[in-house]
Amino acid sequence: MLSLENYLSENSAKSAFGAGIERLCECSLFAKRLLSNDATLLEDLLENHDKVYTLNAMESFVKTFNISLVTEDRLFQKILRKLRQRVMLRVMYRDLNGLATLQEVIETVSYLAEYAINTAIEFHHLKLVEQYGEPWNVKQQPVSLIVVGMGKLGGFELNVSSDIDLIFSYAEDGETNHQEPTQRISNHDFFMKLGKKIIRAIDENTEDGFVFRVDMRLRPFGSEGALVSSVEALEDYYQNNGREWERYAWIKGRVITNNGEDVEKLLRPFVFRKYLDFGAFASMRDLKVQIQRDVNAKGMQDNIKLGRGGIREIEFIAQVFQLIRGGQDTSLQIKPTLKVLALLGEKGMCLPETVKSLSAAYTFLRHLEHRLMYVEDAQTQALPTSNEACQRIAYSMGFAHWDDFLSALNAHRKIVQGHFDDTFSDATTQSAVMAETQLWDGSLSLVESESALQNIGYSTPAHTLHRIQVLHQSSRYLQLPTMSRQRFDALMPMVISLCAKMPNPEQVLARMIDLLESICRRASYLALLAEHPQAMDLLVKLCSSSPWLTQYLAQHPILLDELLDTRSLYEVPNFKALRADLTEKLSHFAGDVEQQMDTMRHFKHACIFRFAAQDIAGQLSLETLSDYLSELAELILNVALVHIWPYVAKTPINEPKFAVIGYGKLGGKELGYGSDLDIIFLYDDARPEANEVYARFAQRINNWFNSLTSAGLLYETDLQLRPDGNSGLLVSSIEAFKHYQLNKAWVWEHQAISRARFVAGDTGIGLAFDAVKLAVLTQARDIQALKHEVFTMRDKMRLANKAKFRNDILPMFDLKNDRGGIIDVEFLVQYLVLAHAQQFPQLADNIGNIALLKRMATLHVIEADTAEKVAEAYRTYRTLQHASSLQGEQVARVETHLISQHMNVVELLWQKIFVST
Repeated sequence: MLSLENYLSENSAKSAFGAGIERLCECSLFAKRLLSNDATLLEDLLENHDKVYTLNAMESFVKTFNISLVTEDRLFQKILRKLRQRVMLRVMYRDLNGLATLQEVIETVSYLAEYAINTAIEFHHLKLVEQYGEPWNVKQQPVSLIVVGMGKLGGFELNVSSDIDLIFSYAEDGETNHQEPTQRISNHDFFMKLGKKIIRAIDENTEDGFVFRVDMRLRPFGSEGALVSSVEALEDYYQNNGREWERYAWIKGRVITNNGEDVEKLLRPFVFRKYLDFGAFASMRDLKVQIQRDVNAKGMQDNIKLGRGGIREIEFIAQVFQLIRGGQDTSLQIKPTLKVLALLGEKGMCLPETVKSLSAAYTFLRHLEHRLMYVEDAQTQALPTSNEACQRIAYSMGFAHWDDFLSALNAHRKIVQGHFDDTFSDATTQSAVMAETQLWDGSLSLVESESALQNIGYSTPAHTLHRIQVLHQSSRYLQLPTMSRQRFDALMPMVISLCAKMPNPEQVLARMIDLLESICRRASYLALLAEHPQAMDLLVKLCSSSPWLTQYLAQHPILLDELLDTRSLYEVPNFKALRADLTEKLSHFAGDVEQQMDTMRHFKHACIFRFAAQDIAGQLSLETLSDYLSELAELILNVALVHIWPYVAKTPINEPKFAVIGYGKLGGKELGYGSDLDIIFLYDDARPEANEVYARFAQRINNWFNSLTSAGLLYETDLQLRPDGNSGLLVSSIEAFKHYQLNKAWVWEHQAISRARFVAGDTGIGLAFDAVKLAVLTQARDIQALKHEVFTMRDKMRLANKAKFRNDILPMFDLKNDRGGIIDVEFLVQYLVLAHAQQFPQLADNIGNIALLKRMATLHVIEADTAEKVAEAYRTYRTLQHASSLQGEQVARVETHLISQHMNVVELLWQKIFVST
């Protein structure tokens, strides 16, 4: 049998597991004792350390003892404690060696607590029934114990050495049904006895330790109240005597036995008020003050749970919103803190950066809390004081030195404290005007700093100051070499000033801080940005203009090289070279679909980053930008076909007889930053199985483009323009497509094909498509009928968008949908093409709406002056659309008076063509 000492001496340096055991023993004296005292624990860990300890595994372990035959309480206690030892050792090993997430740790421990409680109930209930009979209600139906898990057990986020806060209840009064009347007792007495036995089974410290410490003080009337209460008594207590802090406690209350739904239901109105309960701010602020006084009185400032910037403050921030709004929004009635924070972010109740920083701090602090408890299996949240203990904790948290660890801890705590104060503060500030340099170096008081920030343009000065202070006190900044720190110090006032001038200063500053933290180890980047204001100015503009650009730079700071070398940033893209580059990158991941999908996404994002940088810098015309974006999409489609086909093909055909046709903005080479790809799929293959094969191919292409991977989305595709729309086949043969277009297609489909073009795949099919398109567009048409169809279709679209996004105080113009907007221009051009292409086949050329308007003027289809004005309106609209996309806006709108001249020009042409004739 293995011995810990022998194993370590022989294996610690020879195997990953041995090294892991050594780390476990260095970080946990408790674990070392367990392994030294029981060799079977080491054997179990050796065999199972790579597995999560599941509930099924817990059940399997206990079943080996044939617990139904166990009669001695001591033996039952021993079984539970042996289970706990195995679970704890595996949890500690996996956690300390980076194999387990925080979620795994807290869920495993929560499962252990629930299983231990329910097993203890089952064991002792049966024994008590033998002695007193089964507890019944007045209808002679069995009644069972209800156990409510409070605190972290209720939230399913239990600590590794935590108390478990419990409340015992039962559904109805009555008495047991023993055959001997003298042996019968009331249900209350029965469950009092059962509750005491459960506590002893779990809480008592034997030679094998304990399972969990049990705390019953959250029950009605606390330590002076009855150990167990009926559901009716619970309801009466909380209706008449429930206090504010009990509302807070019951947010996490959860029945952990297989009954008791009525308990949660009847207490829900007590916890979550029907109205918006903004008084919760004051209540929880008062509760925090009481906690802080106790912390200060006991010298517990370094308590990472109760002290400033600790776990409790994060929980308070999350739960105050639950108390305020949970009665009206039941989705907020969830338990786990991290899930609550995420939900608050989704609902816009907390800023995304707030959710992110609080979640990171919570995770860090909970990891630290566990490592403090691992040492001696003690319920402690206090930082150690001895050098040896400090180094042990730093090591267990992944830091080489205590000071490094402490810097990281303090950074998180300051973030939490700042957000807590922002959430609960009722103080006001006075105004003052100070310089950015003084803001950065901290020479101003809190009040002065906040006032200065507000004066230069920040609308949330407290939050902004907090972000600046966190950066200034971060270990990353403090550990910079002297020269780098001096450059950083020279840079930050410029950053604060430039960000303040942006329309969204708080967001830009937060993004810039993230970026600077990513690059601060690169002294050359700091130097260039500090010494070249133009580069910094461009960077700030990029951060202001596009959240995506900022996030991508933070994830891949190597792209900052594009800013440093403006030649590559502003050079005309060589799409032939870009295609070769993408093809080469994909070849490195042949057979690895996920990597290839991510590679394509990274490639696309990098290209668009360059285009956007040029656009924001004013280097691109609208047409050029659209050409770039359209050609990039074509490139990616073509490369995608080549690399996706091998996953589908089961025939010797080297290349698929398959093509992609682009419609809409892709067809017209008018793509914007956030445009979908309107496409259809055609094939020219006479084999019987062709339709099935190419349908699979098309589906695979669609999945590659639309799937959201860790690298984001490639493109959203829209296939509704295929023959028969959503009810039609995913792919069509070229002959079927021709027949449909010439014999069955609606006028609106002919409008659509006027903008369509071959973009990828078999060029022969592309030529065949061009012939079909020309035949369709040059058909003889009844002009009046055509005019009626186009007008009616547009009228239906207008009705569908009527009154959408309107504001009576500040009229807003929907660039795309409103009268005189983008769709009206497109419909005008499409109508004129269909009406005149028979006479002027050159109108069938797909050269884009602006160029077509100019060609129509040359052919005297419309007046030259009108054509130029409508083209300029269209160009302006689309320029504004691009700018809106960079801001992340889903609907592009502007104040009507700003574009009324353009709107009137388009409307005048519309009236002339569709109304006056």
